[in-house]
Amino acid sequence: MSALSQPLTHFFTSSIGRKILVALTGLVLVIYVLGHMIGNLLIFVGRDAINEYGHMLHTILHGGGIWIARAVMIVAVVGHVYFTIKLTAENRAARGSERYGYNTVIKARRSSLIMIWTGLILLAFIIYHLLHFTLRVGNDYNTYTALVDGKPVHDVYKMVIAGFSWWPASVFYIIAMGTLCSHLSHGVSSMFQTLGFSTEKTRPTLQLVAYAYAALIFVGNCSIPLAVLMGYFHK
Repeated sequence: MSALSQPLTHFFTSSIGRKILVALTGLVLVIYVLGHMIGNLLIFVGRDAINEYGHMLHTILHGGGIWIARAVMIVAVVGHVYFTIKLTAENRAARGSERYGYNTVIKARRSSLIMIWTGLILLAFIIYHLLHFTLRVGNDYNTYTALVDGKPVHDVYKMVIAGFSWWPASVFYIIAMGTLCSHLSHGVSSMFQTLGFSTEKTRPTLQLVAYAYAALIFVGNCSIPLAVLMGYFHK
């Protein structure tokens, strides 16, 4: 046990190990964000499509699939936030008297300097989003039902329209998506670098991939509340 625990302890406490853990948990979140967006965009296909998708999520593996996914996401979010904060604190402590090193700071991209803050803002948004649409606190979304193949299911279509019809919620969501894209534009490229995919030759291309991914997520996610506010959907 000692022979195994010592390398693991060193990995979790070393700077390199924590960077790898931040990258891996970030990869899980990047995949989830894309999948979540694709699923939500089914609302443009129609009421039946989004409701069938929501019903599938809650019935796969006899209802256990959604809880497995949620458990993985909770571990990924908590791990990502924890190890990012630890790395940030260690980096600041290591700089010490070099905190005024102008040359180092000027070379850092703005998004990288605010990664910890955008991450905390996103954590607050995730909590709000879960309370709003998943736990449905302070609303009557649990009473919304529709028929899928003749069976009553939760009316996700109506819930999304009702949720984003309140413009402050839509504005907050769009602001959060902007924050998410700032985080992703740096985080995805950093993830490639940490996991060893980024070289001098591939770095510009991978940076473009990061920007393109962030833009895709922003446009895709923001299209839903904007469409609701413009009256595109019919209740």
